[in-house]
Amino acid sequence: MSNTPNTYLTIDSPSEGLYKDKGSRFLSFAEPINNVEEAKERIAYYRKEYYDARHCCYAYVLGAGEGDSMGCMGTEYRANDDGEPSGTAGRPILGQINANKLTNILVVVIRYFGGVLLGTGGLIVAYKESTKDALGHANIIRKDVLVTKQISFSYEKMSDVMRTIRDTQTKILSQEYSSNGHCTMLLEIKKTYEGRF
Repeated sequence: MSNTPNTYLTIDSPSEGLYKDKGSRFLSFAEPINNVEEAKERIAYYRKEYYDARHCCYAYVLGAGEGDSMGCMGTEYRANDDGEPSGTAGRPILGQINANKLTNILVVVIRYFGGVLLGTGGLIVAYKESTKDALGHANIIRKDVLVTKQISFSYEKMSDVMRTIRDTQTKILSQEYSSNGHCTMLLEIKKTYEGRF
């Protein structure tokens, strides 16, 4: 039995934020994501869309966990400073994601340099506040952790299995019927109901 929680917090749709300091503008974008490939695609999109910006910094968190020493609720995460001094951009972005206990989320912050250096303290505040603004405009929701499970049973049990599938809002991904009177199904089950199968 794993320690993975049955539910997790994420956002249901993209949101935006903004922070300004000494002429620099920090545009922040929070999006729900499901995997690393999706995160990479969206980061590439923002780099292309805001090609004239000085920095495109980001952090993402994926998976559902119990929380680690950094307060990260995911099982996988990454933070990137994109040329800003080490620890002044990606970590503050990640810090705000963790402060809200969110996972399956990407936050990208685009910086347009205003001509005045903000210093490391100023940068940390700017990336933190711009992320906070984007998350403040987001709708945070609780979602079920889903697990994939294969089950096999005899035809006589079909009505019981179908009732359990219906009662637990389980999704049938595939099913096969054999000539020896057995059925095999691949199911996507809410972790809460895993034991019922």
